[in-house]
Amino acid sequence: METAKNQMEAPAKAIPAEKLEEHMPSKAATVHEILRREGERELSREVFALFWSALAGGITMSLSLVARGIFQANLPEIELGFLIEAVGYSFGFIFVIAAGQQLFTENTVTPVIPVLRRPSLGNIARLLRLWGTVLAGNIIGGMIAAAVFVWMPLFSTETDEAFLTISQHLMEKTPTQMFTGGIVSGWMIATMVWAIHGLEASKLSLVFLATYLVAIGDFPHVVVGSIEVAYLLFMNATWVSEALFTFLIPVTLGNIVGGTAIFALVSHLEVRADEEEA
Repeated sequence: METAKNQMEAPAKAIPAEKLEEHMPSKAATVHEILRREGERELSREVFALFWSALAGGITMSLSLVARGIFQANLPEIELGFLIEAVGYSFGFIFVIAAGQQLFTENTVTPVIPVLRRPSLGNIARLLRLWGTVLAGNIIGGMIAAAVFVWMPLFSTETDEAFLTISQHLMEKTPTQMFTGGIVSGWMIATMVWAIHGLEASKLSLVFLATYLVAIGDFPHVVVGSIEVAYLLFMNATWVSEALFTFLIPVTLGNIVGGTAIFALVSHLEVRADEEEA
């Protein structure tokens, strides 16, 4: 016998996105279905298309470091200076999402939904392929941007010093702090992704609010942080082993736990409960 879930899923696929809310049991179920459709498209994309989009996303994300560095270099010494400087952190996210470029932490929720809906070895393999491709593209793009910042005379001495200060502050955290902070930032970005699909008209405001909270909370994010760590590497201010084991591995795992294991799974279970009651 078909379950309520299977009975609802087949018709839902044929409903246009703009009419989904009329046919779904809750707002959460509507957003879940929109994300499922988008996730299916992402899982089906060619590797090179994903990689080039992620590479562009990594380069664009460097605007977060650029904006913060310029703000820090030009702000007077005031008590609330950090709260103003942190606004710059949101710049990269806003431009990446507005441009539709690939960002790893968005992919800890969107393509996970269809995998949770239809768990199989094939779908898990597609998800891991997407994650690996996008993360690699984001990091390489970020490293390209960091190399340009270090080796080309683009910024004032004060701004270069601000880049170094911001990056060194990140690496003051222990691997445990990187992991736990990464859980929070992964959860917040996943919440942002869910929210902007539920309230499209307020997309940019939601992106700003979520990423500004990540900034003022000092929660590490794998893509923004990889640019800062790459900057330190090119300045000979850190080691590759430290970059990998203190930053990259703990933060990546934290972002995945926060975005997938906590947010995506719990949201999926909420929608499953709605469907079973319908």
